[in-house]
Amino acid sequence: MRISEPCVVSLTWRLEDAQGQLIDELVEPVEFFYGGDDLFAKVEEVINGEGAGFEATLHLEPEHAFGEYHAELVCFEERRLFPDGIAPGMQFEGLPEGSQTPDMPSAVIYTITEVYDSHVVLDGNHPLAGVALVLQLQVTDVREADEEEILRRSVDNDATGLLSLAPVMATDNQTMH
Repeated sequence: MRISEPCVVSLTWRLEDAQGQLIDELVEPVEFFYGGDDLFAKVEEVINGEGAGFEATLHLEPEHAFGEYHAELVCFEERRLFPDGIAPGMQFEGLPEGSQTPDMPSAVIYTITEVYDSHVVLDGNHPLAGVALVLQLQVTDVREADEEEILRRSVDNDATGLLSLAPVMATDNQTMH
C-alpha cells in the first residue's frame, strides 16, 4: 500500500540536532496517522506516495519542526506558588493560580527551567523550539486508517508526541506531546 491521506504509517527514526547530538531514537516501529495531527507537514510531504521500506533523511529548520523560540514565553513566578518538590524539567499546563506575569497565555505547557529560593523560571516554548533537526526515518508499514483514527486524526498511542504538531498553544484541535 502507498502512503496517502488518510492512512496509518509505521515508522522508525533517529532524531538529532544539527550538531549530531542524539535527541530521540525509535528502534521499534510506532504507528502514526498520516493526514492528521501526528506528523510534521514536512515529514508527510516527504513520505507521500511512498511505501514500506522507504528511507529518507530530512533536515528540518525550526519553522518546519517545533517552531521558533519566543523569549516572551519565558517568565519568573514566586516560588511560593508551586508545590514542594518541583524541579527543572517538570511541566505544568498554564501558570499557577496567583501568578503575576501579565499577558502570558494560559493554554500553554510551561516547563520549569530553573528553581531558586525566591522564584521559578518557566518557559512556554517547546523544549526543541528554535532547534534545527536532522531526522533519519524509515517507513516499516502502511495500513488503512480505521474510522476512529480518521475521526481523531491521530493514532491513539503515547509515542506520537515527538513528531506531532507539538504547538506552543494547547487548544481544542491541537495537542501538546
